[in-house]
Amino acid sequence: MQAYKKLSILLIAAGTLLVPNACQKDLLDPAPQNNLSSATAFSTPDRFVSLLNGLYDNVKSGAFYGSRFSVYGDIRGEEFLNETTNNVTGFSVWNHTVAETNINDVNNLWNAAYYAINSCNIFIEGADANRAVINDDAKVNSYIAEARFLRALCYHSLLSLYCRPYADGNGSKPGVPLRLRAEVGPGNNDLARSSVAECYTQILTDLDFAEQNLLSTHGSAALNTVRAHKNTAIAFKTRVYLNMQRYADVITEANKIVSASAPFKASSGVAHELQADIKNVFATPYTTSESILSMPFTVNDLPGTQNGLGSYYNPGPRGIGDFSLNLAGIVGDSVNFTVSDARRQFVFFNSANSKWYMNKFATGPQHTDYGPVIRYAEVLLNLAEAEARANGLNQRAVDLLNAVHGRSEPTKVYALADFADANAFINQVLTERRIELLGEGFRNQDCLRLLAPLPGKGNIGAVDQTSSDYIWPIPSGERAVNKLCEPNP
Repeated sequence: MQAYKKLSILLIAAGTLLVPNACQKDLLDPAPQNNLSSATAFSTPDRFVSLLNGLYDNVKSGAFYGSRFSVYGDIRGEEFLNETTNNVTGFSVWNHTVAETNINDVNNLWNAAYYAINSCNIFIEGADANRAVINDDAKVNSYIAEARFLRALCYHSLLSLYCRPYADGNGSKPGVPLRLRAEVGPGNNDLARSSVAECYTQILTDLDFAEQNLLSTHGSAALNTVRAHKNTAIAFKTRVYLNMQRYADVITEANKIVSASAPFKASSGVAHELQADIKNVFATPYTTSESILSMPFTVNDLPGTQNGLGSYYNPGPRGIGDFSLNLAGIVGDSVNFTVSDARRQFVFFNSANSKWYMNKFATGPQHTDYGPVIRYAEVLLNLAEAEARANGLNQRAVDLLNAVHGRSEPTKVYALADFADANAFINQVLTERRIELLGEGFRNQDCLRLLAPLPGKGNIGAVDQTSSDYIWPIPSGERAVNKLCEPNP
């Protein structure tokens, strides 16, 4: 069946619910998926956990957080150059020629996100209806909170690609169809787009519920990295509020998990803090206290062909090397990204084709690198920027910037006197984000949240915020089955 005839939100078919093997207790090495009757899906505590693990597995689909969402978020910016002209692996995303009929990016990512959303909705309703199986409301609420966190993550991801930024009209522009109940057939396929503001309101409602009901810790570094806990919801709220330009709220949330002064550390819940050496964050076992949420992979649970982060960014034999580094981007800035910066270890010259590449995700050809979703370094940079925007240039903002920058380049730290004003400081934070978060999917969001152009690269010109190419089109597949879903203008 052609993709456009498939329901983008359909998870249940013929009364069966897709879940991982019921014996699976964590996400580190999931078993193949099996079908359970919808009548027995929530019949035991083990099946609750199995279904919950399945939600994470759906989010880390190769078309979504298995890599492609993060890759697309970076290659829309200026830091990478395309080497393969392969539309299957993002060439049309890189050169801003995606169309509503594009299957490998526009349609597949949308479908993967809504599949994950519907799986969350099914779990939320099923868990609530079968509370007696667990006989512990707090535990059931914590499970539902994980599902609601993942739903919020999915909706925020969709907004960042397919919708005008919140800053354009204060959220008044069309968002995405806001599906909040389990769908088991096509009867409710027709649903109009909610506004961007309405979508953000739902995202924050889910995140507030998640913060209130998630566990403070799952008890191990591994599970605290791959499953959401209280600090995960708080950290993600700093990103959401930053994208809404609600800087006072960024500060309020970040202060819950960032101490008042350096060295910065979370004082409650999981004790998040920066690693002394950034290389430890991107090396086995990938479960440091800096990693607030990551998508795990093993040799028995790979992101799929042409999906791994290492496949895109590493040349052979470890990857395909679809994207090399653009020396006209941040890697060519030797003033801000100095040769002694420890993050230069993630940049290398490939003598086989005389190109520069990023090896932050270095495993291959089987790509078992964890995909980072939220790191403590991001939270510190979110807070530094918000402090300057809300309160002007101040010492705490500079200290937060220094914590991230000085970790990798201790010989170059900043003082208040180094910045003429708050705007100069904010520009430095934005530069630091390009260095610290390179290859982790942030460049598109950072441009759009500020209504800044997507910069040009190579022979591709910049995309102004007034251009129709500034955001992706609503997929043809969704519009074929949802008659109320209007296209982007």
